[in-house]
Amino acid sequence: MNSDICFAVRSSLGISVNYGPAKFSSNDAFNAVLSKSCRTMLFSPAGEYFAYVNGLNLHLLLTEGWKDIAVIQNTKSYHLSFSPMGTYLCTWEPFVTNNANPQGTPNLNIYESKSGKPIKSFVHKKQTNWEPQWSSDEALFSRLVDTDVVFYDLNDFNIVNRIKSFKVASYTVSPNIGTYFILLHTQEGKGNPSIGRLFKYPLFEHQQSIATKSFFQADKVEFYWSVKAIHVLLLTMTEVDKTSYYGKQGLHFISTNGDTAIVTMNKEGPIYNVAWSPKDTEFCVVYGYMPSRCTIFNLKCESIHQFSAAPRNSIYYNPQGNILLLAGFGNLRGHIELWDVTSKKLIGSCEAPDSTLLQWSPDGTHFLTATTAPRLRIGNGYKIWHYSGVIIHEHPYSEGDELYDVSWQKVPKDRFKEPIVNFQKVEGIVSNQPQASKEAYRPPSARNRPPVKFKLHDDDSDGQLPPAAPSKAALKQKKKRDNKKAARKQQDEAHSDPPITSTVSVILTEDEEKNKKIKNIKKKLDAIAKLKEQQSQGKVLEVNQLAKIKSEDELKNELKQLQL
Repeated sequence: MNSDICFAVRSSLGISVNYGPAKFSSNDAFNAVLSKSCRTMLFSPAGEYFAYVNGLNLHLLLTEGWKDIAVIQNTKSYHLSFSPMGTYLCTWEPFVTNNANPQGTPNLNIYESKSGKPIKSFVHKKQTNWEPQWSSDEALFSRLVDTDVVFYDLNDFNIVNRIKSFKVASYTVSPNIGTYFILLHTQEGKGNPSIGRLFKYPLFEHQQSIATKSFFQADKVEFYWSVKAIHVLLLTMTEVDKTSYYGKQGLHFISTNGDTAIVTMNKEGPIYNVAWSPKDTEFCVVYGYMPSRCTIFNLKCESIHQFSAAPRNSIYYNPQGNILLLAGFGNLRGHIELWDVTSKKLIGSCEAPDSTLLQWSPDGTHFLTATTAPRLRIGNGYKIWHYSGVIIHEHPYSEGDELYDVSWQKVPKDRFKEPIVNFQKVEGIVSNQPQASKEAYRPPSARNRPPVKFKLHDDDSDGQLPPAAPSKAALKQKKKRDNKKAARKQQDEAHSDPPITSTVSVILTEDEEKNKKIKNIKKKLDAIAKLKEQQSQGKVLEVNQLAKIKSEDELKNELKQLQL
């Protein structure tokens, strides 16, 4: 990595900019900010601009020379966002009203990056969905106003289009150039499912949707566009669910040609993370109760590789897409694995406990991990690693000092070529930070004794005391209960109708994963056949049952594709 690539550090000491590998020194061209009130900082998408908020002033710098372009005073900005080409800087600050100004002051501000000149201001009271949405070529500028998506002309900011008939909860603009797609999320209500609708700009009538996907239990949706913006994944989530501590998640696939699918997981449990490969040929999902599974899917939503189960919840492709980093953070121990994407071979592994942040460097060869406040207020600091799993630099913070953020300076996409993967470890350093013991805690009274072996589930382990023998009266009562159950079951079987099943026949393949999907679809089709029979007998079906019936053709098509 060239030494002119920098990373910025924001802490309770202020903001500094440092050179990355292999120089690791302070960038003296940047005047370090010595302040405890630096709220936020951000590089533009190509790294030519750097913005930060120091107290009540917003500073906008040109990174070539690291000189101020503009200092915007009396701003309480908490969030910053650059447009995709870095032409504009957007800021958001809390909306405030008082007796002197009951209407409040616009709190979403847009500035021209090259001059710092204010361009336009809006009122956006809530912190959620504050960030404007742009197309990659900045030809489209839009924002969510209540439940409408409003498009503006960047020359005079007059409204040129509006989506107002779908009660939009969130939306996304595809990162295309020239042709633009808008994906809307309408939240469920009164027995109706949530719906994702894909439109081609500017055709927003109901009948003009390219694809529609409905799903229940979706209070929130996260959108993941592929690099070429041909496909998008929708991660649906609900925070409250009676059956799971983690809530409910689902993963749905929509293509700009109108195809839709459900990404089927082969283990129950939450979906922790989703990531597209920068090569745009696959995506990776980590899911399931711990130890979780990690699966790579192709563009047909078919599993093409599954890693062995392990305590993981995070996925990070390097910018060039030839190295995949899998890790377990949060309440996990911070184990990191680095895999060669082509050969699916393990390159290296390392431990980064208590990490709250991980970022790949633009060269795709190094990455940084950090322990930051307010998530964790002790042991703050950052480390920079080589992809072989070796620490090459670290900076711990003294007790009482806090680290808030670390960010690599971004660069144009084609600046660095794909690194050649070498499975040999490079020379690194030994961390000075204390490492947590990997041994299980033993009380003092047991430390000089041989360890006791036990299993996690005691009822499955050996050495258990046998249950007490039941009394004669208990055996007699049990026999009576068993006889009644047997007679009731025999009576029910005599009066029950034969089970209703779908007329669709299935053909199993040699692929075990495909067979699981085929059997699952057959069960759904059998359930639909039963619902249709009930409907023909005059039973009034619920909305979700009618939605299942409508999905019959889609399931049949999916089954047909699996059996090819």
